[in-house]
Amino acid sequence: MSPQTARAPAAQSPILLREKVGSIAVLTLNRPAARNSLSEGLIAELHAALKDIHDDKNVRALVIAANGPAFSAGHDMKELTARRSDADRGRAYFAEIMNACSAMMQAIVQLPKPVVAAVQGVATAAGCQMVASCDLAVASEAARFATPGVDIGLFCSTPMVALSRNVPRKQAMEMLLTGEPVDATTAQSLGLVNRVVPSGTERDAAIALAQKVALKSAYTIKLGKEAFYRQIEMNLADAYRYAAEVMTENMMARDAEEGIGAFIEKREPKWQDE
Repeated sequence: MSPQTARAPAAQSPILLREKVGSIAVLTLNRPAARNSLSEGLIAELHAALKDIHDDKNVRALVIAANGPAFSAGHDMKELTARRSDADRGRAYFAEIMNACSAMMQAIVQLPKPVVAAVQGVATAAGCQMVASCDLAVASEAARFATPGVDIGLFCSTPMVALSRNVPRKQAMEMLLTGEPVDATTAQSLGLVNRVVPSGTERDAAIALAQKVALKSAYTIKLGKEAFYRQIEMNLADAYRYAAEVMTENMMARDAEEGIGAFIEKREPKWQDE
């Protein structure tokens, strides 16, 4: 080995891995040494991947997973703290990162395909926010969830938005005010995750769940997911009015005509995704 070869830096691993399992896209956070904290770069790569998947007709569902002992420890505090030396003590950069992260989380919700989190370890702060932003979540028995910003003088205000839309109010406030973690079984009872599975099986279980949903009409799933998140912010009368409009539109779709016909004729439907 030459001195030049010996001194050559090792190639850096990608911070976000992307693969496809049939019609399921899998994005894997790959900063295990940094506990998969959401750095500026990782937020940008996640958002870019979500944009690609949004328009990819060959992808019918998405799984978000992670490598290492932590699903995600939230924002990269070392990266944020480094900007304290800016002339404005980091204010502009902090606003940029928080808004970029919020836009990425909203892209998960706005994706016209179901998104399933596969949580193998701790998910804290913005990591917990990501789990709450996904449509479905599968957690290993070893998973833990927390919004511990209050412990370091930084209330988890942006994670609060997603958490409070998953978890009952008083339980969300307890997590936010105490910073104490909840285990996977408790998270399931609170509605933060759908299923708890043996450690090491969460990725396969999440893919299996995604595949189950992917068998449905992509048009129907897109319509239904968008309607779910819109109506939940409305008052009861407006929600029913809007849902009736969606149902009417859905009834006019080719897939509804095919699906209802298949049900009546006792056969499997053949989706056209329109």
